[in-house]
Amino acid sequence: IRLWLTTASAIGGFITGVLNSVTDRFLTPPLKATLKHLEETELKTLSGEKKAFKAKLLWEKSGAVIMAVRRPG
Repeated sequence: IRLWLTTASAIGGFITGVLNSVTDRFLTPPLKATLKHLEETELKTLSGEKKAFKAKLLWEKSGAVIMAVRRPG
């Protein structure tokens, strides 16, 4: 039974690898955000008084760096 489990996991790993390589061909490469785009991004506070401001103001005053990640879907 051990041999059967090892064989099944090896076949499953192979199939997973093939499917990953095939689906990766259809994905578009991510675009890099330019500094101009980042500094013009509007940020909103999450708590307290609701305010909106440009990201450039945040790093000009405090030197903060912002990273935003958007997941597809």
